[in-house]
Parts: sequence; structure tokens; C-alpha cells
Amino acid sequence: MKAHFKKYILNFRQASGTSRGVYATREVWFIFLKDGTKIGIGECAPLPNLSVESPEKMSAKLQQVCDNIEYFSQFSEELQNWPSIRFGLETAMQDLQNGGQQILFPSAFTRGEQGIPINGLIWMGTPEFMKQQIRSKLVAGFRCIKMKIGAIDFETEFNLLKEIRKEFSADEITLRVDANGAYSFQTALENMKRLSDLQIHSIEQPIKAGRWDEMAALCEKSPVPIGLDEELIGVFNSLEMQKLVETIRPAYLILKPSLHGGFAGCEKWIELTNKQGIGWWITSALESNIGLNAIAQWTFQQDFKSEQGLGTGQLFTNNFDSPLQIDGDQLWYKPAREWQLKPLTDE
Repeated sequence: MKAHFKKYILNFRQASGTSRGVYATREVWFIFLKDGTKIGIGECAPLPNLSVESPEKMSAKLQQVCDNIEYFSQFSEELQNWPSIRFGLETAMQDLQNGGQQILFPSAFTRGEQGIPINGLIWMGTPEFMKQQIRSKLVAGFRCIKMKIGAIDFETEFNLLKEIRKEFSADEITLRVDANGAYSFQTALENMKRLSDLQIHSIEQPIKAGRWDEMAALCEKSPVPIGLDEELIGVFNSLEMQKLVETIRPAYLILKPSLHGGFAGCEKWIELTNKQGIGWWITSALESNIGLNAIAQWTFQQDFKSEQGLGTGQLFTNNFDSPLQIDGDQLWYKPAREWQLKPLTDE
């Protein structure tokens, strides 16, 4: 088996805003495993200022992995502090084992028989831009809307959510919000009390990660169920994972293979949530269709019970054409549609 990697720049169709800033481009790396005529491809996509990995060090680490691929393919846990590389390697190996056709986990999903219900993601921006996104998601048939909050003033965001709730009851539309750690402890509690009037399903990461006692207090007092996302980054040790969950006692974990230890790391979190009676769902983390495809196929194998966060593949102008397609509020794999990986495989 031989390995090499390639860097690729994804361009956003329009700048996408979160409380951490605005994205216009996205650096990702692809790892290729070759065995005879078969090639497996995996995507390594760390998020700047969020992942434990430094994008500046990715190429050097990937070179080390490729130079010692037999070792790292057997001992992928050695990459636990490089979760996006671990995810990329897991994906490439699974792809290679299944013939290098981007069918990693054959299922009713990859046969085009079943879709995966997903939430409609609303990016931050001007009130009019956010309204426009909300309208298009509702027209498309989404029954679960997730809105990024925390970048503009709370009143404006609250009023946008209030408008949705005036028109659609909680039985008709599920509303999730993601604060990306934007609030202080005091502000978070006040905001969540007001959000509860709108029957918000959940709020992700209301305060910054690492403040376990404050987050535990919020989980105990908040009328809106709290989900952890950034809180899980860098927590890979089984005992520390258990301690985090038992200390904070969140309602949900939001799992991202590129950030939370690849498939293996996320499976450890899922096992823990099942023991603790905590809910979870999977989201992509701004990967191209290659990473999204891997996450979606793996997610379908899990016992999921709610809408997943797998709808970000449409964000880029130079993504790879693939069998993935959003139809209504579900992500489908359409086997009749072919992959177009020429921009990636051309040397």
C-alpha cells in the first residue's frame, strides 16, 4: 500500500458567518491510499481556531503518516490528537477495502432506498439574509431548523425565531439554536429563559468550552436543553470523556468526526451517551462532499433518532459532483449519479 496527500481550497458560494468569524475559503487535505489499481480517498478538514490541530502543521504530519502508512493504518489511535487526519485515514482505508468507489458502508442509504433526515442550517448575517435563508428552508420542506446565533444582537435573533414560531408550532417545526460559545454565564441563562417561551428544542454550546462547573449549572437550571459541541474537542481519553459527561450532564452531544476523534472517537462518545441516557446527533464540519459522504454513510449505520446536521455540501462553488442530493428535508445517495473527482485526482 502506498500513500500520498493533496491540499485543496474550497470556495464558499457566499461568506458564511458564525460567532467566531466569517468563512470565505476553506483549506482541506485529501489522503490517497493505493493498493494495486484501487485507490481509497479520505478528507482531513481541520477548522482554524477550533480544531486541536494547527492547519500550518497539517502537511508535515500528513507526510509523516504517508511515509509510515503501514504503521498508522494499523495504529490509528496514534493520531488521536490529529482527529481530522484520523478521520481521513479511517475513510480512505474503508474506501480502499470496499474497492475505491466511495461506498464505505453499503446500506439502504447507499442503495438509494432510504434518506437521512437533516436540519436546515441558517447562517449568521444581516436580519434580511437570515430571513431569506429561513424562508427558503421552510419552502423546501425542512421540519427542523438550526440557527446560528450570537453574532448579532439577541433581540434581532429572538424576533426571527419568534416569527417562525408564530407561523409554525413546535409540532410542525423543530427549532435548534447554536451559540458557538458566544454568551457569558449570566447572559446565557437570561437568554435561555426567553428562548424557552418559543419552545426551542435545544441550544448548542451557550458558553465557551472548558468551564465545566458553569456549564453544569446551566444544564441544571436552563429551561432549554443544552447540547455540547466545542466542549468535546480535545477530550479523547475514556476516563476524561466519562468525567465530562458525568460532571456537566448535558441533554445532548453534537458529534463531528473531523473534530471529535474520527469514527472511532465518535463511537466512544455514542457508547457513553447510551449508558448515561443522553441524546446525540451527528453533524458535518464544513467538509467537501467526500468527507460529507463518509460521515453520512457512517451515520446511517448508527441508531439515530432525530434530524442530523449533514446539509453543508451545497456551500462551496468547487465541491465535487457526487451522488449526494438533498430532497426535501432528507439527504439521499443517488447511485445513478456519478462522482466527478477529476479536479482532485488530476496531478
